[in-house]
Amino acid sequence: MDLKAFKTFHAVVRHGSFVRAAEALNYAQSTVTMQVQKLEADCGVQLIERGGKTVRLTEAGRLFHEQSLDIVQRAESMQRGLSSLQLGAAGHIRLGATEPAASSRLPALVERFMAEHPHVRLSIDVGSTPVLSEKLLGGELDMAVCSAPGLAPELYFEPLYQEPFVVALPAGHPLAEQAVIAPGDLRKHRLLITSPTCPYRKKLEAVLQETGQPQADTMEIGSMTAIRSYVAQGLGIALVPRIIAEAPDARTVMRPLASEGLIAMTIGLLFRAASFPPGMACAKLYKAMQTAWTPESAVLGAFDQ
Repeated sequence: MDLKAFKTFHAVVRHGSFVRAAEALNYAQSTVTMQVQKLEADCGVQLIERGGKTVRLTEAGRLFHEQSLDIVQRAESMQRGLSSLQLGAAGHIRLGATEPAASSRLPALVERFMAEHPHVRLSIDVGSTPVLSEKLLGGELDMAVCSAPGLAPELYFEPLYQEPFVVALPAGHPLAEQAVIAPGDLRKHRLLITSPTCPYRKKLEAVLQETGQPQADTMEIGSMTAIRSYVAQGLGIALVPRIIAEAPDARTVMRPLASEGLIAMTIGLLFRAASFPPGMACAKLYKAMQTAWTPESAVLGAFDQ
């Protein structure tokens, strides 16, 4: 059955005549008559009694009208939804994010984006870059905010900003008296580190190699955002993204690293290569991130030594 014929039939019933239905639909009256006749032929029953000045439904017509109302309403709702989806005004974005972006950078951006696009649904999956890469390739995510992945021709990475690091120290720690911490100073104290697959740890290990000696005392903490709490308890020192350090905590002291440039992490947006550039609602979020996270705005805020 033709959905257009359903709508025409309901217009005839609603307006009480073929003529007024034709005017409302901007059809010729013959078109309205033809569509109703085709609908009756498809149903195999007469729906509207012929003759008379007003439309009268047959018993079959009344049953068809009652039970097809929901079909027409759902079809119209679906068409509106598809139109909104095409314009990027609606849809479901499956976003992946690593820490600290998920906790420190995304919330404010998501709040603004959802206020501007209230009909877009957003799901956020927090994980490591390797895990998010696999989920992108598996079709479980639409895009991800993370560090650059390994060599993967199926993925497209667009750098957005540099995430600089500082040294987090317990209040009263001997190194807290220094204005700047040298990489060589790190190996003299217990260092809190993330998991072996974490890109931040790999950066840290590269800096430690510059000192010529391995780190003697380490403690592995699985979460980058949790490390600061362990520092506050006096369990060690750690290199943390500066954006984490901007939240005040009397139990910790933050100091810049002398080789900060060596351990700044490039953060960007990751897509399946076949899905770039993104479309619909995802394109709007992509644009919002490009605008909000320029290199200058992403690191806004001076570090108080």
